[in-house]
Amino acid sequence: MRNIKFYVTDDGKYPVEDFLDRLSSKQTQKVVWVMQLVEELELVPTTYLKKLQNTEEIWEIRVQMGNNIFRLF
Repeated sequence: MRNIKFYVTDDGKYPVEDFLDRLSSKQTQKVVWVMQLVEELELVPTTYLKKLQNTEEIWEIRVQMGNNIFRLF
């Protein structure tokens, strides 16, 4: 099982949470659903999760909704 860690700024803010707050409720639901898949599935399709090349532990979560693609690192 994976554990998604959010970046925290020096002043204690979570940019990912700020980003999610600006999305519509349907968009937020889809992003949260994909994050749950990433945490729960042993094999996640590369449609949703991909390791960034030349990094040790930076992964990209991709969420497509219509013509929008949201990427979380």
